[in-house]
Parts: sequence; structure tokens; C-alpha cells
Amino acid sequence: IEDRRADYPVSLMCDVLGVSPAGYYAWRARPESRRSAANRDLVDDIKGVHREACGRYGSPRIHAELRARGRGASRGRIERLMRRHGIRAIMARPRRVRTTDSRHDLPIAPNLIERNFIAAAPNQIWLADITYVETGQGWLYLATVMDLYSRKIVGWAMADHLRADLPLAALAMAISVQRPGDGLIHHSDRGVQGGFNWSSQHSEVGGCDEHSKAAIGTVWTSAIAIARTAAGGGA
Repeated sequence: IEDRRADYPVSLMCDVLGVSPAGYYAWRARPESRRSAANRDLVDDIKGVHREACGRYGSPRIHAELRARGRGASRGRIERLMRRHGIRAIMARPRRVRTTDSRHDLPIAPNLIERNFIAAAPNQIWLADITYVETGQGWLYLATVMDLYSRKIVGWAMADHLRADLPLAALAMAISVQRPGDGLIHHSDRGVQGGFNWSSQHSEVGGCDEHSKAAIGTVWTSAIAIARTAAGGGA
């Protein structure tokens, strides 16, 4: 109650915790015990080390640092005080989230672009990719389809996973919106998620050429079904 007085009414907290306000105020009026004073000082030291480490230290490293400074306190006591006061280590953020895995034995398909990233008109070449976005709930993955001619994102999808249905949803959206004609090349990098190479250029999908796959991949029947449904029944 004492720690959260600035956030909530004392009467409300007493009611939630099943204690009387009179009892709380009587406790508050009593002189601080030696143990409470020692804990308060120790918490200040813990917060100091935690702050100096930019929040990266948990109880083991804080305990070791305090011992190195001649501050005697058991690790269990430090753990309890950190838990009571909401002091915890900040998890290190991954420097890079892996979105593709090219190390697989799936069939190799021809690359129709061959580094010639030039389109003379819309819906000739689409470039597919997956990136990641950090949010308060964790990492989210964003699959996009960009028209090489206009540089416009023509399809996208977002999810908290890297399964094949994520990029397929982006492809289906692009086909539904753009309704491309025959000869479209859907190009992307190498990669496999969930046993399926999402980055294949899907043949017979919304006008995509047969075997128009970049680098590595297989044609998945579900991709055809999803894209044709989005396009309104066929390529």
C-alpha cells in the first residue's frame, strides 16, 4: 500500500487487500524497524546498480556487484526485494530477426529476372519480401508485395509467425487488387518457412508464368487456391 499511495486511494487498496485503513495508518505511524530501514537502503543500492547497468542486470549480477562493493546481502534477499519493488532485468533485443532460411533441400527453380530489375509497365514484375516490426507485444512479421514499375506496395499481410500463409496472404491481396494479366513474374529471395518455400514465384497464379520462381522454391497448391479465390475464380 505504501509503495502505491500515489497511484491509488488508500481506502481502495485496503479494501482490495482486506485490511482496515485504521490498521494501515497505525502501522505507518510506528517507528521504522531496523530491518525495514536496512531493506530500504538495500533497495536504493539495488536500484543504483540496476540503473548503472541500463536495466540489463538481474538479481545474480546485482548480487555479485554489491558483494564486489562490500555490500553484504544474500542473493535470496535481493531477489525478494527486487520482486517486491518490480525491479527486473530488461531482456536483450535480438540484433536481427531471421525471416528466411536458405539451407534446405527443396528443388532449385530458375531465376527469371537474373538481376535485371527493370519493368516497362505495371504488373510485369512483383518483388516479395518479409520484414519484422517490434511492438509492445513482441515481434510481428510483415510480408509485402511491391510492383517494380510503380514501386507501390500492392499487397501486404502481418502476423506473429513466419508460416507460409503469411506471404501467401500478401500475394492473394495483390492479385485481388491488381488482377494482373498473363506473364507476371513474382520474384523473391531464397527461403523456407514451415517446410514450404514461401518465396517461390507461384506458377499459374493470377497470371504468373509457369515456373516463374526466383532462386529456390516449390509450387504449392494452396498458394494457387488462395490467390485464385482472391482474384475471383481464376488467373
